[in-house]
Amino acid sequence: MSKIVIALGGNALGNNPLEQQKLIKKAVNKIIPFIKEGHDIILTHGNGPQVGVINLAFEDSYENKDIPYMPFPECTAMSQGYIGYHLQKKMRESLKENGINKNVTTIITEVIVDKKDKAFENPTKPVGPFYSKEMAEKMMNKTKEIYKEDAGRGYRKVVASPKPIEIVQINTIEKLVEEKNIVITCGGGGIPIYKEGEESASAVIDKDLASSLLAQKLNADIFIILTNIKQAEIFYGTEKAQKIDKITVEEAEKYIEEGHFAKGSMLPKIEAAISFAKNTNGKSIITALDNIENVFTEKEITQIIKN
Repeated sequence: MSKIVIALGGNALGNNPLEQQKLIKKAVNKIIPFIKEGHDIILTHGNGPQVGVINLAFEDSYENKDIPYMPFPECTAMSQGYIGYHLQKKMRESLKENGINKNVTTIITEVIVDKKDKAFENPTKPVGPFYSKEMAEKMMNKTKEIYKEDAGRGYRKVVASPKPIEIVQINTIEKLVEEKNIVITCGGGGIPIYKEGEESASAVIDKDLASSLLAQKLNADIFIILTNIKQAEIFYGTEKAQKIDKITVEEAEKYIEEGHFAKGSMLPKIEAAISFAKNTNGKSIITALDNIENVFTEKEITQIIKN
């Protein structure tokens, strides 16, 4: 049996609690067959829409002193908590419906980043709502955070996206997996803290890179990144578009050099997949949730392997 890390995208989880629970039920039902077959499952998830909603809920703190200001790392922690709650709740429901006796648990996860990471020199990751220039300047003066104009639509908070170095709770996660629990961890890429101490960073770690690191630390057999398409493509959006089936790390790196993957979408997924395949004896898979049953048949999936 295999140890499998599965990374769910934040956009697949909906934009509000009711929608999220419906979509999560669909997602866990797709994963249940893997559990039935005896595979060890570790789930990670994005939090893009959700953390933006949480951040928005506290925006009046800039004008209303009765509402506390909520730093971004705390917003990430909140998103880990409530998404994890929904995931473990719906997973338990599906396990019970299928007569499977397993524990499910969510770990509020911190991930160490380097204070000297070059990403902090030029924060570019937009998060949260749009503001007027006047309001953005007021918030910058109060919080010392950075707001930038975004495509003529207003000003948004921008944060760095540093690379993950270490997962603080990895020993706990390993023990839970060894005891055959289903573990939900590294939500939203993890809560970033500096390696120099326990100080948190106003940043967003790419959830696929954090998930790849997790899969490596757990010595997983398979790392699955779920997205909205069955397969990655080269020459995407052109007449020469070609789906990627099974390629080596070397071939994938060549495709990156040739500029086949967009920075804001497929590139970080390919990079995360390469990192896992290069540093383990496992394989990385990129596919859609609706196609996850083909992971072992290798039908209409993108697979990256070391050799």
